[in-house]
Amino acid sequence: MADPGAPMRLVCFELHQQELALPIGDVRETLPLVPITRVVLTPPCLAGVFSLRGDIVPAIDLGILLGLPATEIGDDSRIVVVEHATGSVGIVVDRLRDLRTIDALEPPPPSLPTAVAVLLKGVASTPTGSVRVLDANAILNAEPMQMLRAHAEGRSA
Repeated sequence: MADPGAPMRLVCFELHQQELALPIGDVRETLPLVPITRVVLTPPCLAGVFSLRGDIVPAIDLGILLGLPATEIGDDSRIVVVEHATGSVGIVVDRLRDLRTIDALEPPPPSLPTAVAVLLKGVASTPTGSVRVLDANAILNAEPMQMLRAHAEGRSA
């Protein structure tokens, strides 16, 4: 884990006109939008699956996971691929923004619903506004993602 006092490098992106970010160490790569195949009987936050160099990778609609409307796919939409212990997952975003380096994070505001606040590492203030910094581990361990993993493990057993 990084030193809490050390500057944090972030991969920033936009979702529903909000700037969000993930620590650069959690991001494997960013991709232009590729065809995503919807999978029936899966949680609504699963946009589908896509092929990444021959591997089938789940694509998350982060908007739904954050309690927002479904993400609308547009010309600027991208996939942010996050690496975790059990594999990779893609997060569908409206558009990529600049890389940022921040010095400090504030806790999520108390006005956020608890289900959303637990998905954040914190909020960073920047000259252009605030950036919500996501906790990749919390997202990948959110209840809908656990249900998805349990279903996949049950099918492969």
